[in-house]
Amino acid sequence: MPTRRGWAAFGAGISLWIVARFIGSPDLHMVAAGISVMPFLAAAFVHWSNVRLEVHRNISMVRVFPGTRVVVSLTITNHSRVTAPFLLLEDALPHSLGTSARLVVAGLPPRNHEIVSYSVLCRRRGRFTIGPLSIFISDPFGLARVRINTPTESELIVYPEVEDIDAWNLAMHGAGTGESSVRHLQHSAAEFYTMREYVTGDDLRRIHWPSVARTGQLMIRQDEATRRSNATLFLDNRSSSLGQDGSPGFERAVSVAATVGRLLTQKGFSLRFARVDAPAIPVGETRLLETLASVSPARLKAMSDALVALRASARSDSSLALVTAPPLPIEVQSMLRIGSGFRRKLAVFVYPANTTTLPDRTAAEIEARATSARTSLQHAGWDVVLIQPDGRLAEVWQATKNKRLRPVGSFS
Repeated sequence: MPTRRGWAAFGAGISLWIVARFIGSPDLHMVAAGISVMPFLAAAFVHWSNVRLEVHRNISMVRVFPGTRVVVSLTITNHSRVTAPFLLLEDALPHSLGTSARLVVAGLPPRNHEIVSYSVLCRRRGRFTIGPLSIFISDPFGLARVRINTPTESELIVYPEVEDIDAWNLAMHGAGTGESSVRHLQHSAAEFYTMREYVTGDDLRRIHWPSVARTGQLMIRQDEATRRSNATLFLDNRSSSLGQDGSPGFERAVSVAATVGRLLTQKGFSLRFARVDAPAIPVGETRLLETLASVSPARLKAMSDALVALRASARSDSSLALVTAPPLPIEVQSMLRIGSGFRRKLAVFVYPANTTTLPDRTAAEIEARATSARTSLQHAGWDVVLIQPDGRLAEVWQATKNKRLRPVGSFS
């Protein structure tokens, strides 16, 4: 099909033909006829070009953190016996990653291939689909073009932002060491070990193959009368609490959950992750970050039911990390009730918006709610951290640590 340039050439040829008729010039008639026919000859050329192309996409990294630049390479192979004409490649990208990438390949010889690439800067978390790829076959003058769509798509996962913090707040210990890490199992002959699902990072030598054959899932045997310390991470992803997807408060809460969750898994905890709209599931570091990469706000109004279910499925000596906005008094009561079932408890309150940008009355109300909740929870044995949506957890975490470790009687 003729392009805009082709239609412009056709219009110019018709205009030139009218001028030639007006002045009576046979030579100009021939030039006008040639210009008018060229777009259609070009369209026939690209339409009947027997070109067989194969395209492979390769992404330098498929799981990255925000701020990482990813290189996408396209390998175009010409399987036909003729040289492929001018090729224009357009690789579709989500709006969050930028505009669609456009690349040019000129004159690809038969039985040959060429590699072209472009880079993408990952600015925010999410699961993104790169592709499909559109190939436009054009003549050398750009008068006609044929479009070929390829169904090739690739997935790119951008993790939430993760900060580096130390483990002082939950008194974390690795698997098999530390308080509450060792739990003696029953001593009957049938109960020398127990089973659980495989989590990324587990020792593959502990896979119990008879259970795998029976259930179809990888199962890990826990023997030697020990098990890993347990922890539960809960994210309050209600839109009424932290805002909509992409809002500063919601994105900061997701980042906080990723930071605390990764710390727990690196310190040897067997971690379960829960949300308001999803029950607790066992996760490793990779699965946690992948889940948080695509988490979205829920429209539920209350989180009391989710907290009750969380308490019912948790072990009494496990740790709890809860990420939410400054809660209402009724929510604080729910947190206090379920907190009695956990050993160590951490609450991170993320402000839905920066209080310095809010009206004085609204800011004072949120501050009062946060202060009241922190006081009540701390009296019940919770560690509480407050953070602005544009703040850094590492800074607040370290400041809280320094305050805890300050000697009694120090005024500095």
